[in-house]
Amino acid sequence: MLSVGFSGVIAAIVTPFDETGRVDVEALRVITDYLIDGGVHGIMTTGGTGEFPNLLPQERRLVTQVVVEEAKGRVPVIAGTAACSTYETILLTRDAAEAGADGAIVVAPFYFPLPAESLYQHYVQVARETRFPIIVYNNPTYTGNNLSPDLIARLAEVENIIGLKQSNADMGQLVEVIRLVDDRLSVMTGIDSQFYPSLCVGGKGIFSTAAGILPRPVVKLYQAFIEGRHDEARQLNLRLQALNRFLEYEPGYVSPCKEALNMLGLPGGKVRRPLPDLTPAERQGLAQALADLKAIS
Repeated sequence: MLSVGFSGVIAAIVTPFDETGRVDVEALRVITDYLIDGGVHGIMTTGGTGEFPNLLPQERRLVTQVVVEEAKGRVPVIAGTAACSTYETILLTRDAAEAGADGAIVVAPFYFPLPAESLYQHYVQVARETRFPIIVYNNPTYTGNNLSPDLIARLAEVENIIGLKQSNADMGQLVEVIRLVDDRLSVMTGIDSQFYPSLCVGGKGIFSTAAGILPRPVVKLYQAFIEGRHDEARQLNLRLQALNRFLEYEPGYVSPCKEALNMLGLPGGKVRRPLPDLTPAERQGLAQALADLKAIS
């Protein structure tokens, strides 16, 4: 199981579907091996990149189980267990543990705007009732509920809350969180374009959609940074922006992610409705970005 201090590049994996619309288990195994061969330090299942809102609970468990089986202990597997209610989040987290995951990543409840104390109690109850390593996931753009630095500092005191994925675009909040929690949490960005800057202010790594497409250059960036080759890391961050900008695609980042995998000859498949497909112009731009990055992948 994961503990405080984990670091590196955690790739967010897609959930491929077959022609009948079911989870494509064999395709999932292929992509899992591709990411591990690319050097990632962990895999995140059933997150936004994995289309968790469009998966049934049994499908979420299946995806995590398959990735765990295929990983064979080579890297830790962290399962997304987000839900609107605390009760369902607990059930999904227990499912993830039974499927063999090493930890769970839990985005804030969504749809209803909630006060800070309700958000705090949500995480405390999930952590205490599952006794499983929990990574807090702050993504206010999608949830409508921002986790303030002070709230995250309180959560850092909870025994089995071990990390944070910070997907708030405000870099100032990331800096303040790192100042407040010190080494009590592994604080990692969830925004690909912020990877190098986040490392510079004390971040421990990234939960990366880009690494779910092109793992090698994202891992190279991390390795360059920790080995002190800062200019190389900065340049890689800038070069990866050619791809990263498509992962800030307004109707969602899953379609570009799956389309990119398909372009690379991997079985990304199609998105589930109501997610949209890319337009021809968007496909062309994405193909050019992948071609530009081929030299470092």
